[in-house]
Amino acid sequence: MTQHASDGTCSHGCAHAVALSKTDAKKLLSGLDGWRLYEENRGILKEFMMKDFVSAVEFIRRIAAVAEKINHHPDLHLVSYRRLAVFLSTHEAHGLTANDFELASRIDKLPKKLKKEK
Repeated sequence: MTQHASDGTCSHGCAHAVALSKTDAKKLLSGLDGWRLYEENRGILKEFMMKDFVSAVEFIRRIAAVAEKINHHPDLHLVSYRRLAVFLSTHEAHGLTANDFELASRIDKLPKKLKKEK
């Protein structure tokens, strides 16, 4: 497993990252709410149904700030004006690393305006 600095960033640069085993990835995934594996366990995905377009864009800005801080960047897809899909994987490792799960956890803690359930 890749060693990480205390601030959650990759300590040797992510070019040296080694992908987690499927077992390790599933263990880390169990600690996250609503995230799921995709692309044959090479990434994790979560979809957020935002209150409206402006809320979705604001949430993207918050995600971008956290991603920049830890130097780990997700793929973000805004579809149908308020459905935001967040994809995480470590491209250099061709799979998942601890950084992906760290960023997912931080994203989950961000304030967000979700569509209210009926």
